[in-house]
Parts: sequence; C-alpha cells; structure tokens
Amino acid sequence: MTDSLSTTPSADSVETGVRDTAAIAKGLTNVLADTYRLVFKTHAYHWNVEGPAFYSMHKLTEEQYENMFAAADELAERVRALGHLAPSRMQDILDCSRIEDAEGDLSAREMAEDLVASHERIAHRLHALAEMAADRRDIVTEDLATARSAFHEQAAWMLRAIAKS
Repeated sequence: MTDSLSTTPSADSVETGVRDTAAIAKGLTNVLADTYRLVFKTHAYHWNVEGPAFYSMHKLTEEQYENMFAAADELAERVRALGHLAPSRMQDILDCSRIEDAEGDLSAREMAEDLVASHERIAHRLHALAEMAADRRDIVTEDLATARSAFHEQAAWMLRAIAKS
C-alpha cells in the first residue's frame, strides 16, 4: 500500500500546443518572485506610512497588496498548469526577483516613488512575458501577463499621483 503523503511534486509533460513551456514557466516564476517581494514591500509601507497622506496611502497600499497576494497564486498555478514546479523556497524568490529593498527610513513621498519604480519594473517584465507567450502560442499566459501589467501600470499611476501631493 502506498502512503499518500509521501508523494513528491514533479514536473509533467503537457501537450496543449504551447511551445517551450520551460521558458514561459521561468518568466512566470520571475514575475511571481517580483510579486512576492512587492507584496512585502507594499505591506511594510502600509504599516509604516505617516503624515498627511497616511489615509490615502494606507488604503491604496492595502488594496494593492491584497490584489498582488491573490495574483501570486494565479501565477504559480499557471506555472503548474504548464507542467513545471512553482518555487518552493524563499531563496528561489529572492534569486529570481529584481525588486530591491529601499535603504533607510522613507517619507510617504519616497515610499510612493519607490513603489512606482517597483510596479513599473514588474510591468516591464510582464510586457516581455506577454510577447514571449504570444510567440510560443500560449494565449493563456499572454492574457494573464496583459491583465497583470494593466494592474501594475494603474498602481504606478495612482502612486505617482499621491507622490505629487
């Protein structure tokens, strides 16, 4: 009798017509890593923002980190649907992410500007992922990358507007 709890996750061969699933899964993993890093950064700023922009930044960052946390699940599940394993170690997230931590204590304006730069960086990666997915006949990932890019572009716009106050 086999112990059902001893099953180890493994990659699978998926035959849906998508070409080069490994490259797409790597792109999704990179975006997933960036998303996780930005969830933490956004949450930390949410906790620590002060001053006249407190309420607007506090509410906006809460909406944003909740959206990104849900998106992380969607990104990881897409990696699995392509037959690959999602990252399972924090070091994998850190190694794949391009999102940087800010140095020192930041003002509300500096927090907003730092978040803008991070959202724009992820949007850039998502644009590249959408193009790669289209080239490899993966309309599902292309649609996911397009939708996520729209979120990050809007988030950057809203934070830029707050930074001007």
